[in-house]
Amino acid sequence: MSNRMRNLLAYLLLVVLAASAFVAGYFTNDFVELRRNGVLPSLFSAADPSQEFDLFWEAWDRVETSFIGEKPTQQELMYGAIRGAFATLNDPYTIFVEPVARQQERESLQGTFGGIGAFLRRPEEGGDIVLSPIPGNPAEIAGILEGDVLVAVDGVPVTAEMTVAEVADMIKGLKDTAVTLTIIHLNTESAVEVIITRGDILIPSVSSRLLDEDETIGYIQLTRFSGESSNEVGAAVTDLMAQGAERLILDLRGNGGGLLDAAVNIADLFLEGGPIVRQVNASGEQTLEASVETLAPDIPLVLLVDGGTASASEILSGAFQDRDRAVLIGSQQTFGKGSVQLVFDLSDGSSVHVTSARWFTPDRNQIDQMGLQPDILVEISQEAIDDGRDELLQRAIEYLQVGN
Repeated sequence: MSNRMRNLLAYLLLVVLAASAFVAGYFTNDFVELRRNGVLPSLFSAADPSQEFDLFWEAWDRVETSFIGEKPTQQELMYGAIRGAFATLNDPYTIFVEPVARQQERESLQGTFGGIGAFLRRPEEGGDIVLSPIPGNPAEIAGILEGDVLVAVDGVPVTAEMTVAEVADMIKGLKDTAVTLTIIHLNTESAVEVIITRGDILIPSVSSRLLDEDETIGYIQLTRFSGESSNEVGAAVTDLMAQGAERLILDLRGNGGGLLDAAVNIADLFLEGGPIVRQVNASGEQTLEASVETLAPDIPLVLLVDGGTASASEILSGAFQDRDRAVLIGSQQTFGKGSVQLVFDLSDGSSVHVTSARWFTPDRNQIDQMGLQPDILVEISQEAIDDGRDELLQRAIEYLQVGN
């Protein structure tokens, strides 16, 4: 391996080990110029990196002369050095993403593809595929009804051999383009064509109902924290209270998080003033607080959590737990994702994700890699799993009915 490549890798390792976000956007030859011009921190000018990493090259020379298998390319070695250096940070969310994966990440964030906003299902194996439109989305607006049978997509017949996923792929396409579905409405025999313009799909994050077991208890399931989640939760609380709900259960099981603002705004529905979450970064601590106006400051509240409760869900849970606003009932501690990552694109199309801030509860308990312990821990029996019995929900009902 050339001395230039060795020096380059040495500079790379020094920079990555120091986790310097300043130079994350620079790569390869730029390191030499930055150091020569005095831009890099003094940490890197103290010694010749080729000497600092003599042991590294001593070890690698043994590989080059003795290893019987196929050796990595210079690029593969460079990428491996980055990953190894990042591993020393002991942070699972500070990661290196190679160019192909980064491009896929960019495309998913750009949202250039759209859909019609309907669930597809096949109730019977080999049977018809039926549609369930999502309220407020293109399929419902175009006239698709619950239970419509899908006959064809753009004139291509839907057959029993096609999987639901294959048919869904036929329907997907670029936003603002049209797809023609041939469908049969429920309780009719003739097929009709419905032209639908694909668009961004608005999937509600909230479902709610009064519980059959006790109609004074309202149940709200929140699946993610989106831009509309606080409005959806607020509407659900208002509707349930109008129906006679005197107590609430908020189900955050399996909720992997989402927008920080959504968590703060939902907390604000139940808290009167005071801290919701503390965010700590290199510049110090910022505290996000609830407003003095709230929707439901006093209604008894239980949160259901599990190992899939993460990120924004943990912010909300931690705020309620520390502020004694709700009781957490769960089968295990929450996931422990309480950090913010900055993404820096590198010159070859790869990127680094660097943890730049961590979240803490109002009492300054760390969420990241720690999680939250439920106030009431419920052991789920295998019998309950086999019977489809929701023991966490039952425990929440009991708690709200008897108060412990």
